[in-house]
Amino acid sequence: MTVDVSEMQAFRDSARDFLARDDHGERIRALIAGDGGVDRDFWRRIADAGWPALLVPEEQGGLGLGLAEAVAIAEEIGRSYIAEPVLPVAVQAVSLLRRLPGGALRDELLGGIADGSRLVGMAWQRRPGQIRAEAAASARADGDAWVLAAEYMGVAPLRSADGWLALANDGGAPMLVWLPAGQAGISIQPQRRLDGAEAGTLVLSSCRIAAAQVLARGGEVLEWLDAALDTTRIAQAAQLLGVARRAFDATLEYMNVRVQFGKPIGSFQSLQHRMVDAYIQIQLLEYAIAQALALVAQSPGSLPMQASRLKVRAEQAASLVTRLAVQIHGGMGYSDESDIGLALKRAIALSSELGNARAHRKRYAGELSRSLRSAQEAGQAKPDDDAPGEWTSFPKDADWDAMPEQEFRRMLRAFFARHYPEHLRHKASRLHWHQIEGWYKTLSAQGWIAPAWPKEYGGMALPPDKMIAYIEEQERYGVGRPPDQGLVMLGPILFRFGTPGQKARYLPPILSGEHVWAQGYSEPNAGSDLASLRCEAVLDGDHFVVNGQKTWSTLAQDATHMFMLVRTDKTVKKQAGISFLMVDLSSPGVLVRPIKTIAGDEEYCEVFFDNVRVPKENLVGEMNQGWAISKALLGFERLFSGSPKHTQNTMGMIEKVALRNGLFDDGAFEADYAQLHIDVADLSAAYAAFSEIVRRNEPLPANVSLLKIWATETHERTAMLLLDAAQEHAASAGRVAFAGQEGSEVALEGVQLPLFNAAAAKIFSGTNEIQRNILAKTVLNLPT
Repeated sequence: MTVDVSEMQAFRDSARDFLARDDHGERIRALIAGDGGVDRDFWRRIADAGWPALLVPEEQGGLGLGLAEAVAIAEEIGRSYIAEPVLPVAVQAVSLLRRLPGGALRDELLGGIADGSRLVGMAWQRRPGQIRAEAAASARADGDAWVLAAEYMGVAPLRSADGWLALANDGGAPMLVWLPAGQAGISIQPQRRLDGAEAGTLVLSSCRIAAAQVLARGGEVLEWLDAALDTTRIAQAAQLLGVARRAFDATLEYMNVRVQFGKPIGSFQSLQHRMVDAYIQIQLLEYAIAQALALVAQSPGSLPMQASRLKVRAEQAASLVTRLAVQIHGGMGYSDESDIGLALKRAIALSSELGNARAHRKRYAGELSRSLRSAQEAGQAKPDDDAPGEWTSFPKDADWDAMPEQEFRRMLRAFFARHYPEHLRHKASRLHWHQIEGWYKTLSAQGWIAPAWPKEYGGMALPPDKMIAYIEEQERYGVGRPPDQGLVMLGPILFRFGTPGQKARYLPPILSGEHVWAQGYSEPNAGSDLASLRCEAVLDGDHFVVNGQKTWSTLAQDATHMFMLVRTDKTVKKQAGISFLMVDLSSPGVLVRPIKTIAGDEEYCEVFFDNVRVPKENLVGEMNQGWAISKALLGFERLFSGSPKHTQNTMGMIEKVALRNGLFDDGAFEADYAQLHIDVADLSAAYAAFSEIVRRNEPLPANVSLLKIWATETHERTAMLLLDAAQEHAASAGRVAFAGQEGSEVALEGVQLPLFNAAAAKIFSGTNEIQRNILAKTVLNLPT
């Protein structure tokens, strides 16, 4: 299931127009200087805009919409820095009330929230750091009533509220009651907040609750309340995204106009790279929110994990961006005359609500480790619902969009178990063609060798969610990566730039494995500065004559062909004189020499060309137009470099080692593991977003560079955690056995290889520093 992006954008635009009618900065500063509060006139305008009614069912006078629309509005609320309790009332309280059984009081409260006449808060938190509902406030029965004594913290709204939904405990049974403001036995202790919001402590002393005030009783109350809190956390992540976006945009504008040392400060590379890192965090949060909305819609049981994941990422993004904004604004950023300070205050306040990142990282880690331990005890690689299905035959083609994801995964597991060679599972190094050829041709015969290719060219045309599932299931089973440059790079280039004849001649042999392709881009003096390449192709009748050298060509010793960039005009500027050529490596004059890596593998090669004659029809695109093609191919290469596949494989290795070394009993390790798991989940969300662009056959935008940066640097962090988990075995070369306390054992080959591979990945396809330069100049438009 996907989120309706256009509908969400319409809600964003509407909310932005509404909020733009006022300058909220001075009003917020006045609230901060005072004791905070809710401007009821402004709340009436908010109600007229329909925000409190958003999630209220139509039967109670609401709009009956969903979380996606609430998220869209929450982002714009974040952009404005306003402190009105829209989320506590319109999302948190409503999400709880709409889950309750029907009743006159419930319907009355929902109707009042919808029309703006009721400000309803929630009282549930009894101690700092509490993120789950606990019915610890004791209610003493007194005839047909109850007497409640309790103290709740973090209650919002407080002074302005018309009443609160309070969690109590009736003899061990959770109970939700309605406390109207002004009822005897209720007192409030306002908390002065740094962002101007209204909150504080609600104290109940001998507060008598009539039966008519009881909304629900029983164990489900805690489940409903937890679901309401998690729903609010997702909306709150969007609110923090809005805070970060506005602070980022203001800082970007400031960097273009603020001059120091005779230059705009936006031209300083150190500041550019810091802004790029902030931009990456913002984009990751955006992709994560979109993915979480889809996952929760498909599987409501995923709500707790997705809420904690987003709370962690949102706090990290908003904290980084707002702190950086204050610093780059300098003295003005530290001045209360600038709204940038309001962004930092709002980010701090929102991050502290409903559990901070540390609390949610711990919750997320606990769920992960419980799942892994349960799987280990059951003697499985993963929980029962991940077992292969009853597949005995496999469709070569199907409506992959319509197939349920879990069934798609079971189909893949069954196919891998039946056809993938057991001795090639979980290989840490790249496999050569002679090792993997049989598997490649098995996938080809099945029609599954090109999951991302359009169906008209023989591919599966998988939607992004299935593409991620395909990658994850390959990693889970330990499927090796074949020489695939033709699949992931040349194929998409020929779709866009190839002639009909070239497509007919070269695409089918890629699918069948008859042709194995290598890439010829880098040269000894043309790596990140690719336009400096010198390998020359001179037109001689119906042929080009190629002379020169290429290097760092992956598995070129296994390749039958190479696609390459060559210089075809030396008289123009360097980017303008480059062409894209396809070469048969069996041609006279080609010499391939393997290069041994620090991992001890011969994964890369240098290739020499000595008067190699290449037919003119092997030119892709126009003469001297290869630079445009090369940039498109680099986009595909960065998409491939941004695949979560490599990092997921390393995470799987970490899980095996950590379970046997008892590391999930170590809170510090568990927190590190949880953070990386969130980083990888957000990488998958970003990869899915860019994969959808390719699926629509649209050019990849320049910001695909952020995917390459995040993927390779996340892979490096996971590789370092693997070495940490391996302990003394981090120094062991080759195959290492890790024995568990119950005698179970797992053997891994080359625990250092993920780190070596990550180091290489940060260099290839343009170093990560170059990627940051691209983002700074092409996406953020910072001055040179």
